[in-house]
Amino acid sequence: MSGQDQRLQPVLVTGANRGIGAAIATGLARLGHPVAVGARRISDADDLIRSMPAQSMSVALDITDASSVRAAVDDVVEHFGRIGILVNNAGGHYDLNARASEVDDAEALDALEINLLGAWRMMREAIPHMRAQQWGRIVNVSSRAGSFAESERNAPAYSVSKAALNMLTVQIAAELRDSGILVNACCPGWVRTNMGGPEADLSPADGADTPIWLATLPDDGPSGGFFAERTESPW
Repeated sequence: MSGQDQRLQPVLVTGANRGIGAAIATGLARLGHPVAVGARRISDADDLIRSMPAQSMSVALDITDASSVRAAVDDVVEHFGRIGILVNNAGGHYDLNARASEVDDAEALDALEINLLGAWRMMREAIPHMRAQQWGRIVNVSSRAGSFAESERNAPAYSVSKAALNMLTVQIAAELRDSGILVNACCPGWVRTNMGGPEADLSPADGADTPIWLATLPDDGPSGGFFAERTESPW
């Protein structure tokens, strides 16, 4: 694909109506990408769309519902003609200060549903479209909490689910090697969001920088890596 085609590749960002997701969607739109803002309530996505370029769209998307995921990807492809970039930003269930030995099944399953299976569903639906055009970028917004080397071990369900997302990133990247589709995970850092809290040291725009960089990698960019501040981090 030409550089012009790459620049205009449509983007779908999950959990994009606020926080880091909104900053990622806005940043990519400013670079010229048509952007689909995914949110569980389409009215929340509509609020952000009003401040974005005209080619942007809102899409109802519940990553915990396979039929919603399928419909959302279909809507994006129908509206834009294709999907070239997927940013799996939606996440949650930050069980700070919980004890791993006391996490019950419901808590563990909820974290995995949101942070692992949601991204897995999104990739399953988007990848065939990327394969068809032999080009794509997938960014899984993870966390240092999911790193064996750097986790502080204080949010067990969240950390385990993010570690699983990191492994899924490695698996999908290996499967798609030489396909033209680059797949990476990243940690946006400690960001001032509903999850990060007001004391965090980074703004949503700061947290969006590495995801945006990974979403716009050149064809010879990395794949199957874990990045923070545009630098590879240990798994």
